[in-house]
Formats: sequence, C-alpha cells, structure tokens
Amino acid sequence: MADDLTQLSANELLALYRSKATSPVEVTKAVLARIATLQPHFNTYRVVDTEAALAQARASEMRWQRGAPQGALDGVPVGFKDLLNVQGLPTRKGSLATSDKPQTEDSPVAARLRESGAVLLGKTQTAEFGWKGLTETKLAGVTPNAWDRQYASGGSSGGAAVSAALGLGPLQIGTDGGGSIRQPASVNGVFGFKPSYGHVAGYPAAHNGTLFHIGPITRTVTDAALLLNVIAAPDVRDWTSLPSDGRDWTANLNDGVKGLRIAYSRTLGYLKVDPGIVAIVDRAVARLTELGAIVENVDPGFANPAPILGALAAERAARLRRDIGEAGLALLDPGIRASFEKAERHTLAEVVEANQRRGELAVLMRRFHQRYDLLVTPVTSQPVPHVGSAPEAPFLSPFNLTQQPAASVPAGFDVNGLPVGLHIVGAQYNDALVLRAARAFENIQPFPALHLSSLREQAPAWELA
Repeated sequence: MADDLTQLSANELLALYRSKATSPVEVTKAVLARIATLQPHFNTYRVVDTEAALAQARASEMRWQRGAPQGALDGVPVGFKDLLNVQGLPTRKGSLATSDKPQTEDSPVAARLRESGAVLLGKTQTAEFGWKGLTETKLAGVTPNAWDRQYASGGSSGGAAVSAALGLGPLQIGTDGGGSIRQPASVNGVFGFKPSYGHVAGYPAAHNGTLFHIGPITRTVTDAALLLNVIAAPDVRDWTSLPSDGRDWTANLNDGVKGLRIAYSRTLGYLKVDPGIVAIVDRAVARLTELGAIVENVDPGFANPAPILGALAAERAARLRRDIGEAGLALLDPGIRASFEKAERHTLAEVVEANQRRGELAVLMRRFHQRYDLLVTPVTSQPVPHVGSAPEAPFLSPFNLTQQPAASVPAGFDVNGLPVGLHIVGAQYNDALVLRAARAFENIQPFPALHLSSLREQAPAWELA
C-alpha cells in the first residue's frame, strides 16, 4: 500500500484525504521511503528536507482530521528545481560556483505552495545554472533517464522530470528558459507545461530574464491544472507577474478539441527530424483528428531564431558574470564557460537588434493564431541519446521568445524504447486551451505509467570524472 501511494496523482490523494482513507503523513512517508530507495540509482534530488516535510505532513494531517484543509494542495508532496529558492535550503543551481548557505525566504512558487499547506520535499537536480538541456554537473553527477539509466534525462529540469516519472513526489516545479520543462518531460514520459510568461511569478530575477518560465511537471494534465490554481499568482517581488483573474484552471478541462483549428508543423519549415519521431507524432496528430479537431499541415512561417537566441545569450552571460564573479567563472563547466565567452562577444547593437526581432516574431505568432487555435509539433528531433549528450529539442525555444504557453504530452516511444513527446503551443495567454487539448489527448491515449518492475537490469549510477 505504501508503494502504491507514490503512484497516485495529487487529485487522487486529495480525494483520499477528504474520505480519510489515507493521510498526508502516510503519503509523505511513502514518498520519502521511495526517494531513499531510488536516489542512489537516479540522483533526482539535490537535497531532501525529511524532518521539515514530516512536520508539514503532521500539521496537514491534523487539519484534514478537523475537516479544515489550509488550501487546495494541503498535504500533497512537491519538489522544487534547484534554481528556485526554498526557505531553509541552499540553492546550488547545479554549480560549484554557488554557496551552500540556506536561503532566508521562499521564491514566489514555494511561498504559494507553503501557504496552501503542501508538503515541501526538497530540491531536484538541475543543469548548471540551467544553461543546457542535460542534467549532469560537476557538483552533483548524473541524473539518468527514468526509463533506462543508460540514456539522458534531458534538462535543465531533469531531476524534476525523473522524479515525476518515478513517483518521487506527484507535483514537481520546473523552469523553462528554452525548453527546460518540455524537453525532459518528453524524454521521461511525463506531462510538462510552460505557462504564458507572467502567470507564475519568479524571484530573484532569472539570468535569462523574460525567457524564463516556471511551471508544472506532473504525470497527469489535471494535476498540472491543480498546481496552477496555486502557483499562477502575482508576487510583489516580480514586477512582470500578471494579476490573478481568479480562474480555476481545471474548469472546462474536459471540453475536448472538436472544431478547434490546429496547425501541424513537422519541421517548423527548417529542421531535420528523424523519420521515426515524425511517424509517432503523425499518429498522435491523427488522434486529435479523430476527436474532431480540424488539422492542417502548415509551418508558422518564421526562420530559425537561433541567431536571436545567440545574441540574447549575451544578456544572460553578463548577469551570470555579475553574480558569480571571476572566481565563480573559473569553477564553471568548461563547455558552459566557452559558450559564455562566445555570448559575450556580441555587441550592444546586436543585442538591441535581437530584441527587436524577438518582438517581430511574437507579432508573427499572434497573427498566426488568428487563423489557428493551436500549433502542434514534435518536441525532439532525434531519439534520446545516451548519458553525456543532450536530447535534441529545437522546436521549443522559439516559444520562449514569444512567451507563449506550450506543453509536452507523452505520445509514444522511440526506436530505443524511450518516450517521445507531442508539443502543443497556444496563443499567448490562452493557456487553458493548451491544457484542454493536452487533456483530450490524455483521455484518448492515456499517459504511460513507469513501474520499477519494467526497468531493465542496469549498471549502478554514474559520477562525472
């Protein structure tokens, strides 16, 4: 029974709490025990705050016994990517260049979840400063794929995605500055959602500024919507955060896609994609057609925005240099340091031009969504690589530039038996429609459940040399 509790969704756990069939203490103990068992093999958590989590669970249990839960997620365990501050825990950001001093205040997402009565488990592993799509660092070692430890988990929210897949906390908070929620969600077979920029407040400000989105990684769409009900809120510390409109993100979640106009782009007009990936996504799109969506094969009409992202990386590099200083720079991974130095060679004029082109791209997509309700694409362009290489996911970063809502939905398995995601993109601020389409797909093709009994016999976990 204890192990079964770790396989339940947040929605299911809340129903059990209401009926008093189980308690937050039982659930938290089960999740902590599973983390302790699997951590040596999957390295998903940077730190687990066992004592604090159990204290929060006991307080939640007392509230449920009185029939007076504190908030919408009272007693539900949550993990936080280690780019986000949680009071009492250090924020290492996957880097030797950071301090192990505990944080003195919560980030907005941690504050909202603490206020709701959620159980804050700890911090999940991340790529160094979230710089690349691979959760392998000198500080923390390797976080391998949940389905096969020979393969990469992606990143930079790799620890969160693997934790969600393995039942190490039903709700996980990730961040996405260029695909860092959606790419690891795709390759680990879970649901990842990047809300429109501003819906979820962030503080302190991210190195990559307004490219940086905070959002859910879960095993079900409903859980992601429940999580948004708590974390999609403004915070005075983030002047870009949107005012709350009081919406229930679970409302109309099951309204389906019948009659929606969906554009399907296999390559965005400029990418090379593995035929096996295309075949999987073709089948997924056909399922949307079966549900009554009106699908048209069409590219959105923009050129590869990599030059824009390259120039904007200069801003990120400048912020990072300011924060860690020359001593910190010497401790960075050599690959990150090289890309950092390349970014800094961009001129101010090039950065200004890139920001202008970013705005033009956002306008193009706003016009595009006057014709189409949604855009769907693959998430990745190639099968999942072995550890040491980042999964290729070039479909994702354009929609950080435009700040649109986008999700990765489990759609099938590649030639190596690793998960493949369907990418669903909505018009800016039409997050509810992305969730609705993802839920419709989940209803017709339920997301795969990963059980330890299905894992292949594999070697022990790796450490970086």
